[in-house]
Amino acid sequence: MTRSPAVPGGTLVLDSEGLSRAVLRDRTVTGWFALARADDLRVITSAATLVEVVHPRINRPALEWTLSRLIVEPVTEPIARHAAALLADTGRHGHKYAVDAMLSATALAAPGPVTILTSDPEGLTALCSGQATVIKI
Repeated sequence: MTRSPAVPGGTLVLDSEGLSRAVLRDRTVTGWFALARADDLRVITSAATLVEVVHPRINRPALEWTLSRLIVEPVTEPIARHAAALLADTGRHGHKYAVDAMLSATALAAPGPVTILTSDPEGLTALCSGQATVIKI
């Protein structure tokens, strides 16, 4: 039995580094996008990630084009509560880990299997506690 083409086969998640590199058309991230498209995966990031990525020197047209090719998931109250629980479970707290926790909670709420592209694999692996594949880029 094959899955319906309307049902995604999983989710590719970009953290701030993944999104930044996508905006720069980094070859590695571009390859992941192509694989995601070929495998009918959703490509997402957290709305909180935009706060880390947007700065005065970012190429706004490239950012908007990249964002048009993925889903920016909102940080809802359930996501925020789950992020807080992930922080508590790992003994972390504060603004230093907040965006990673929100991204992790967003990833864990997405259809699996979930793969996260990140520059901080240790932190996201701990927050996701083995429920997502974390790839260092």
